[in-house]
Amino acid sequence: MSHEIHDGGSDEIAELAARLRARQALGRSDGLNRLFDYLAQCACAGSRPKEFEVAAAVFGRTSAFDGSQDASVRVAVHRLRRKLDEFYAGPGCEEAVCLSIPKGEYRMVAGPRADAATSQAAPSRRWQPYAIAGAALLALLNIAAWAAFWTTHGAERGLARVQTSAPWASLLMSDTPTLLVVGDYYIFGEIDEAAGVNRLIRQYSINSSADLDDWLMDNPKAMGRFRDLDLYYLPVGAAFALRSIVPLVSRGAAHEGSPHVVMASDLTPEMLKRNNIVYLGYLSGLGILRDPVFAASRFSVGETYDEMVDGVSHRRYVSQGGGPSQGESNRRDYGYVASFRGPSGNRIVVIAGARDTGLQEAAEAMANPDALKVLKASDGGAENFEALYEAEGMGRSSLGGHLIIAAPRSRIDPWTAQPNLSFPAG
Repeated sequence: MSHEIHDGGSDEIAELAARLRARQALGRSDGLNRLFDYLAQCACAGSRPKEFEVAAAVFGRTSAFDGSQDASVRVAVHRLRRKLDEFYAGPGCEEAVCLSIPKGEYRMVAGPRADAATSQAAPSRRWQPYAIAGAALLALLNIAAWAAFWTTHGAERGLARVQTSAPWASLLMSDTPTLLVVGDYYIFGEIDEAAGVNRLIRQYSINSSADLDDWLMDNPKAMGRFRDLDLYYLPVGAAFALRSIVPLVSRGAAHEGSPHVVMASDLTPEMLKRNNIVYLGYLSGLGILRDPVFAASRFSVGETYDEMVDGVSHRRYVSQGGGPSQGESNRRDYGYVASFRGPSGNRIVVIAGARDTGLQEAAEAMANPDALKVLKASDGGAENFEALYEAEGMGRSSLGGHLIIAAPRSRIDPWTAQPNLSFPAG
């Protein structure tokens, strides 16, 4: 039997719940929103639901539900509690009264925000001391070593020629700081002791811990089997691309020495406005840069991110980098480069590849004074331009390549246009 509660008036809870739902604070997860609505309704009715009642009303469990064997309700309530905390620490920080779920209970209450909540920082990524975190650390150490080498040794003349060419000259003369953005990918764990399964998974539709939370809320039977390990991986080609590009931007990062490096999954619209951006990674890892890159491009992505389609000639360029291994045989790949104005007049430079070989070829071309001279002659010296490179490689190594197409980008404003873009999973 339910018990009466008196934590916040029903009208106040209903108003707060409606306001929170209108701001889509809980994301797209149907399960999480169903749980929120149910607990809000119970609070407005003055009832305190039991675990089995939540299981039946929200997750469709039968009378055979056993909370000691099925933790789906506890896990879901924990995720909802965390979502509420994140909302009131971020977008809802101006709210004087907050909704919360007391720990160990299944009821929703309303009350004045605690002083600690107003100063609580948004959750930060906790990098695990293994796997991808180690790889990222090695990559950054490699970047620092190469930057020091270029600063103190030869190649000064070639470096200077590159830095006075587009697109680097505008970055080096700018007082706006530069961010190096590296395309990364979220992976999570599958743990099934009964089946002896213990593996990492990359799922195209799940690109963050929040996405995984939403998916688990909509698939409660999978709770306990799939876990957020806070792991991300970087393409091997990104390390080689960083080696080529870091020396170029280290001297022009708004008088601060080396530029800051962030992962594409951490890039925010605010960062996009306040910094010059240099993206290095796969085409599939562009993140929030993807739509503006292709909104004003002559190219589109085909059935997969291994395929680029030229909208002018209608020719398709398909990378062989994503297929099965062919031993020591050469494989064709494609690299893409673009430079255009950002949303606040800043500069966006994209150096990408379908796979590692194309990414390396694009990065090497953008660090080669002769290649930049050819690029300028082909695109007519346009301020906003793009180019496609073809590369031949063996394994993950580029054996050489050449420029296929270079042209000015469309005059469409990529930050305000809403073209009918479609992208494959990736």
